[in-house]
Amino acid sequence: MNDTQTKLMTNWRWWICSLLFVATTVNYLDRQVLSLTYEEFIKPEFHWTDANYGTITSFFSIFYAIACLFAGKFVDWMGTKKGYLIAIGVWSFGACLHAACGVVTSMITGEDVMALRGMEIASNAALAISTTSVYLFMLCRGILALGEAGNFPAAIKVTAEYFPKKDRAFATSIFNAGASVGALAAPLCIPPLAVSLGWEWAFIIIGGLGFIWMFFWAFMYDKPENSAHVNEAELAYMHQDDAGREVEKEEKTVQKAIPFLQCFKYRQTWSFIAGKFFTDGVWWFFLFWAPSYFSNQFNAPATSGKGQALIFTLYAIVTVISIFGGYLPKLFVEKKGMHPYQGRMLAMLIFAFFPIAALFAQPLGISLNSPWWPAILIGLAGAGHQAWSANLFSTIGDMFPKTTIATITGIGTMAGGMGSMIIQKVAGNLFTYAENAGAAFSFLGFTGKPAGYFIVFCFCGVAYLLAWSIMKALVPKYRPIS
Repeated sequence: MNDTQTKLMTNWRWWICSLLFVATTVNYLDRQVLSLTYEEFIKPEFHWTDANYGTITSFFSIFYAIACLFAGKFVDWMGTKKGYLIAIGVWSFGACLHAACGVVTSMITGEDVMALRGMEIASNAALAISTTSVYLFMLCRGILALGEAGNFPAAIKVTAEYFPKKDRAFATSIFNAGASVGALAAPLCIPPLAVSLGWEWAFIIIGGLGFIWMFFWAFMYDKPENSAHVNEAELAYMHQDDAGREVEKEEKTVQKAIPFLQCFKYRQTWSFIAGKFFTDGVWWFFLFWAPSYFSNQFNAPATSGKGQALIFTLYAIVTVISIFGGYLPKLFVEKKGMHPYQGRMLAMLIFAFFPIAALFAQPLGISLNSPWWPAILIGLAGAGHQAWSANLFSTIGDMFPKTTIATITGIGTMAGGMGSMIIQKVAGNLFTYAENAGAAFSFLGFTGKPAGYFIVFCFCGVAYLLAWSIMKALVPKYRPIS
């Protein structure tokens, strides 16, 4: 055994994983600024309704979906390092650009937006302000979505480069926890920024964090084979799934990416599409609407201590429990001797039951007149999603060659964005209709807007079991594509 082999294994892969975690945290902080400033700042200033907000969030979802279709291919073509830098640069610019919407709205309409803050929504001036501002926010959300679409394809590709199959779900759960940590930190920093400096500065300061991340990524990331921080022992650990380093090198010379359209011929692709389409919208619904829900239903706005505590509690539950989601399949593989894919599917089935808790959020919250039950139960549902998502992403690395991982991730994320678009648009229109209809609109004992919330919660509760059943029907056993 030579000196290199006797060296202790380096752990640079975990430093790279930490960078992915920070990027995902910033990603979700940028998404949350709008939802946490919507009810108390933006809605009254621009005379929006829930339908307007639903239109903007649904546009973000569908534009994100379309961008994801190409983002994976872009990352595969540009390379992980440059692709990730471009992605976060674009979304950080888009996040900061939201701050200009008020000024530009005033310039276009000729109206002083702040002076008309309390004007009747039905007035012509208010209608002009709301219509113009909606389109401007849609433009900014589109730029944000364009950049954010590159985050998960790049992160999943990096995970496949730096981790063996047995560790990928755990590594994915760690960086994916950035989504819940970002959502966790958001209510603690965004409302105070909006109150003290104005909502515009909340977008600028939070959006600027991405530019700081770019500096660290540029100097820390290289492919494992080219990294000065990875020794032979760690490199061998990363490639333990290969028959040998020489075989791995030979494969690189002959392995080509699967053509884009050909990807849709495989059941494995459609399995991933189903898993994302039915479930991503659930997570985004809670992400975009939870602050408004607590404000409307329990008089706990995001700017209040109670509102911030509720959002913090919700995502604290998500953060703590979701980390275990990546460890569970690792436990099945190492302790139970299961195949990584089988262990992952079993773990996903277990976590598919967690969102059922959302079915009880509205009944308990309303009957007990306490927002804490919805916060806890939605937190359990969110934890189930994050654990599910970590394992779902890892199924790509199980079945597809590394040269196509980012492309498949982009296709699946596109499907998730389409599912989210439908939920956001339906929810926004449903809440506006239910609020206007009042007692005339009812569902399972609830009337008005609470009935609208309960309808959406019911779908959220069963979406994961539906998705898992479809995935299992499409790919009942482990079948890798070579």
